[in-house]
Amino acid sequence: MEIINRRQRMFSISRKLRRENKTVAFVPTMGALHEGHIALVKEARQAADVVVVSIFVNPAQFNDKGDLERYPRDVTADAAMLAEFEVDYIFAPEENEIYPAGFSTYVYVEGVSESMEGAARPGHFRGVATIVTILFNTIRPDKAFFGQKDVQQVAVVRRLSADLGFETEIVVIPTVREESGLAMSSRNENLTPEEREKASIVFRALGEAKSAFKNGERNAATLTEIVIKAIRSEPLARLDYIAAVDAESLEPIDKIEDREAVLAAAVYFGNVRLIDNVRLNRKQ
Repeated sequence: MEIINRRQRMFSISRKLRRENKTVAFVPTMGALHEGHIALVKEARQAADVVVVSIFVNPAQFNDKGDLERYPRDVTADAAMLAEFEVDYIFAPEENEIYPAGFSTYVYVEGVSESMEGAARPGHFRGVATIVTILFNTIRPDKAFFGQKDVQQVAVVRRLSADLGFETEIVVIPTVREESGLAMSSRNENLTPEEREKASIVFRALGEAKSAFKNGERNAATLTEIVIKAIRSEPLARLDYIAAVDAESLEPIDKIEDREAVLAAAVYFGNVRLIDNVRLNRKQ
């Protein structure tokens, strides 16, 4: 396994792999790796000849300086974890390798970037779209792996890839959860033990709405109210938003009919903001 810090070195390896007709699977991360990331790495290892994992805490997607400063960082521990899973390359550039002096080009995906996380965190998806564009251009992967927990990010990346003509296939892996049901996230490490225990209410609340859907409820307002009521029952939780949206366009919906829908929520515990979602479709 090689750890690469320079973008030019990553370019060179990418060109070499293409000349050798090797397939490349890519897992983009911001480090602080957990079992959710490892699930992506395992899928990537099955899918291609070469696996590349990036570790880069992208300042362009943080609209809260405090959140950026609190974000956990331990590249040494991350690399040790990845070494167990036959990762070929770790791309861990410094900030000035990605955003050198004079950098002034950003990518923005209209529509899917503007609701939910986009409304709550202005500029976030501009940062996401920009770093994904840079990484795809640098690594040139055949497949890139993302988690379903970040449902809006997936929609942004899919739209970005289609619109800009990237040949990379976007592969989405189901959310990996802690035993309590809490969606795995690097930010979970910033929760107190009590907050971490109580944060499972987000999954339970979404699960109650999903059960109602399975029992025939199709009104989006009713389903979102189920989530709101459950989360408000937990004193440590502070709801940021709950949204019922079309799974592809992320447009708000009033009634869940033939197209797949998503219930997505963001909830604060202390100063830690957690997101989660469930998919709803007629097959359920």
